Amino acid sequence: MPRNYVCLWFDRQAQEAADFYTSVFPNSRIGTVARYPAGSGERAGEVLTVAFELDGVPYVALNGGPQFSFDEAISITVDCKDQEEIDHYWQALTAGGGEEGPCGWLKDRFGLSWQVVPENWDQIASGDPDRAAKVFAAMMQMKKLDIAALEAAGAA
Repeated sequence: MPRNYVCLWFDRQAQEAADFYTSVFPNSRIGTVARYPAGSGERAGEVLTVAFELDGVPYVALNGGPQFSFDEAISITVDCKDQEEIDHYWQALTAGGGEEGPCGWLKDRFGLSWQVVPENWDQIASGDPDRAAKVFAAMMQMKKLDIAALEAAGAA
């Protein structure tokens, strides 16, 4: 089977981003760092790509230039086992200039969107349609998700 991985396009922040992401997630590491070769103009010798893993999931950060930037059409989801994990990732990923968004979404300081959600979201938000509607209405009022408040909304 072919190997699949996500390539994240940066202007010149690939190394900084990979270092940041691997510091936030356990069991993560930087792999190969490739540089622009001689003859690449002003970027010769600068970082071209950084291969890295976040908890075993492969990514590549590419310093491709300023032509493209991240938007909310693509996000990385972080399934969290409990509120402590949600709080940890929320705080870490918004640090240094990140932005809180609605309903468990945020942008990190590089502009990459993340969804920080409970791993049992399907159980919390599914089932009886009335219950699901209450959970959804509660979620729509939140930025960082509050598992206890979501469960309480579903039980009301």
